[in-house]
Amino acid sequence: MSTDAAWTTERVQVDGRSIYCRRSTGSDSTGPPVIHLHGFAISGEYLMPTARRLADRWVNLVPDLPGYGRSERHDRVLDIPALARSLVAILDAAGIDQAVLVGNSMGCPIGLEVAHTAPERVHRLVLVSPAGGVHNQPLIRALGQLAKDGIREKAAMLPVAVPDYVRFGPVNGLRLFHELTRYPSLERLLGTPVPTLAVLGGRDPLMASPARVREIARRSPEHLSVVLVAEAAHALNYSHPEELAGTIELWLDDAVTEGARLPDGVRLVVPRGGAG
Repeated sequence: MSTDAAWTTERVQVDGRSIYCRRSTGSDSTGPPVIHLHGFAISGEYLMPTARRLADRWVNLVPDLPGYGRSERHDRVLDIPALARSLVAILDAAGIDQAVLVGNSMGCPIGLEVAHTAPERVHRLVLVSPAGGVHNQPLIRALGQLAKDGIREKAAMLPVAVPDYVRFGPVNGLRLFHELTRYPSLERLLGTPVPTLAVLGGRDPLMASPARVREIARRSPEHLSVVLVAEAAHALNYSHPEELAGTIELWLDDAVTEGARLPDGVRLVVPRGGAG
């Protein structure tokens, strides 16, 4: 076990494989821990800027899911339901009964899957740049969106992301990305059984337009709120950690409402689903 300031690294065993986790140690909160879920082909390292900003108030856990980053690889790429089951097993191994799940990109379908299959384990759900579904179909369109996003992200993310992508491998990455585009994210979102916050980037080419998002949100349960970070692309956990962490903190305090003062550059798109 090694430490980094108010963080520690640990390994837990899931299905006989070693899973690498980063855990914050600077909070004495008794509330549900905050679990950060990374995107496809990448580790949880790029989620740390946001996690560090939340660690003063809550215990934060940033795992590398099975087959990613420093976690042990499987002989096959796990699909979204399998990754969701692995996440529940990680919670069990870490001694966490219920958590706030904060997913980015592929981490959002994983969080949604857990919320639907094991809602008692999810206190609240934060979907940051949720990926998957009709807006990312067909695959060739999604690849174009991904390429466009690459030039919109901060250059400083390259040394964080590229080694992970190389390790995961282009063939595995393409297979998983294809599956991700077919995941019914919209249907899962509209039926989310737990309080949910969707955080979107205004410059994210993988997301639908704000007008489409607003239309969808009005069909959703009342416990869904949607905010927009105007200048952010897809990986805003890395590029806009202050705005994201500040918004999450307000939401967990039930303070994301109409007229609320949000972080600079963040605006409320829909205060609650169905609320217009």
